[in-house]
Amino acid sequence: MNLAKAEERIREAAGRGARIVCLQELFGSQYFCREEDARMFDLAEPIPGPSTERLSRVAREARVVVIASLFEMRAAGVYHNTAAVIDANGEIAGLYRKMHIPDDPLYYEKFYFTPGDLGFRAFDTHHGRIATLVCWDQWFPEAARLAALGGAQVLFYPTAIGWHPAEKARYGAAQHDAWRTIQRSHAIANGIYVAAVNRVGFEGPPERGLEFWGGSFVADPFGQVIAEASHDREEILVAECDPARIEEVRRNWPFLRDRRIDAYGPLTLRLLD
Repeated sequence: MNLAKAEERIREAAGRGARIVCLQELFGSQYFCREEDARMFDLAEPIPGPSTERLSRVAREARVVVIASLFEMRAAGVYHNTAAVIDANGEIAGLYRKMHIPDDPLYYEKFYFTPGDLGFRAFDTHHGRIATLVCWDQWFPEAARLAALGGAQVLFYPTAIGWHPAEKARYGAAQHDAWRTIQRSHAIANGIYVAAVNRVGFEGPPERGLEFWGGSFVADPFGQVIAEASHDREEILVAECDPARIEEVRRNWPFLRDRRIDAYGPLTLRLLD
């Protein structure tokens, strides 16, 4: 059902002028990582597989690029949280396997996912050079920087993040603000567009569920939010990303030019002892 709905929404977005369509994290089902349940491995599929075949057809017919976050079965016992980049001709331009895997209450992803091994990549598509990271990756500046160094013009984050109901009143506003701020900072630090695509709605039992906070947004290369969705309903968010804006911002804020690449070796260490 979710896949059919995604196909419908992709066509609708294309009709509204979208050229690149990004779906939310693990869009094909509810967010199953709220608990550790081996039966959930039955949701996984190979890539290419049934979902990419259907989405490739839609991408080709609508002439759009589709970023689809999928539960990938790579081999027996090896599963990934994978974003497939499907080009506007229906071909798979590449895969990104989620590198940073969280393990928090109601986000038990280490039970399901092997960390990615493809690195941080950018992909040439019919509608621009793009990169994708996935959810927990959005908190790590190193990942965004490497995507930008790879030439990405837009960095997409398929996401599933929300509030624990018991914490929302006290911490909810600050949690959302931190999430929004860190991704805007990636846009500024790297002079690229950043698009965060989040789930919305409550999933799970009242006492052990998650309220996904929506709030999907697009920030321009100076961190200005140019489009933003609500917290409480599904929406198709369309934003225009002009590559000329990247050049304009980077000429005046040349962070990539002024990087001291000779001095950053210690970043590969866990800590400086």
